[in-house]
Amino acid sequence: MNPGIIKDIYSKENYYKYLKENSSWIRFIKRDDNRYKEFIKYIKEKYKLRTRDKVSNVVNVLDVLSEVLSNK
Repeated sequence: MNPGIIKDIYSKENYYKYLKENSSWIRFIKRDDNRYKEFIKYIKEKYKLRTRDKVSNVVNVLDVLSEVLSNK
């Protein structure tokens, strides 16, 4: 496995946590470094770290906030 990938995994808490619980991804990444990009996409989708998810969360918070303020 590429040392840069290992360093990146240790620096990102979600990546490391998921790999500890589901070690099958380690095997895929060791065999082919290009699978790491696929792993990142999977983790971002699973933990809702995509830009789309962040925007959705902000919209939800604003909806709740406007609902609370309108009920006063």
